[in-house]
Amino acid sequence: MTEIGAVGLVLHPRRDCAQVIGTMVDWAHSRDIKLFGVESEVERAQGAVSAIDAAELADRVDLLVSLGGDGTMLRAMRLGIPDQTPVLGVNLGKLGFLAEIDPPELSDALCAIDEHRYTTEPRSGLRAVTEGKNAVAFNDIALVRVPGNGMAAVRLHVEGHPFVSYSADAVVVATPTGSTAYSFSAGGPIISPRAEGLLITPVAPHSTFNRAVFLSSGEKLALEITGGQLGVEADGLLIGHVGEGTVIDIEVLPAAAQVVRLGRTTFYQRAQRKFGLSGFTSTPE
Repeated sequence: MTEIGAVGLVLHPRRDCAQVIGTMVDWAHSRDIKLFGVESEVERAQGAVSAIDAAELADRVDLLVSLGGDGTMLRAMRLGIPDQTPVLGVNLGKLGFLAEIDPPELSDALCAIDEHRYTTEPRSGLRAVTEGKNAVAFNDIALVRVPGNGMAAVRLHVEGHPFVSYSADAVVVATPTGSTAYSFSAGGPIISPRAEGLLITPVAPHSTFNRAVFLSSGEKLALEITGGQLGVEADGLLIGHVGEGTVIDIEVLPAAAQVVRLGRTTFYQRAQRKFGLSGFTSTPE
């Protein structure tokens, strides 16, 4: 990344961001760096951050800073796709899995980035395409049953051939990043973010085959709706409804986002903290 001339802020819609915005403003002023934010969010900055349309944000800045939780981080990653703008996650409130730092570390982290003392970690995304419409996600695309409209009946087609059918409350197609989200709560495995591929996990399956499936990123996946009225969610956001006969094509977007890492924690350390896992050391006999 070149010298930082402008930084974009992506704010949690409800959480109090005043203190961290103040830190950002002071740091930016000291280094003659411009701050931009989405028009609907920066009113809380009281004029210290320039308002800009969300579609233009990533193009105008050299770094995106997410102030919030994992949901805010995922939104920042989606905003950064066109230019692969690096995203720094600042965790506010609950323990965030994707965020790199907590608010007290923000000033030091920004200085480290401006001085090129950091790395970026590529994260793959997913694009779901159906009937001329498409949606992008970094955690997962989920097909979820609508109450009163039967189970989520979905047939998986791999490389153009039908492979297996699920009948479940939902069918989740996750990235390695999303393996620790909805898929994990449904019994799916944890996958290293360095892996490239698609994880398909049924939620509360009622079918004979009830196991998760992992495909390589180069294999074509299509989901055929064979029954039920289903909601389609991208990173937890409802993007529409589909019915029997609809086919959804899913493709991997390799390295679609770049997440800033400062070398302070590893993926496995963050997983230990989030899931309350205890490490151990072996004792010589």
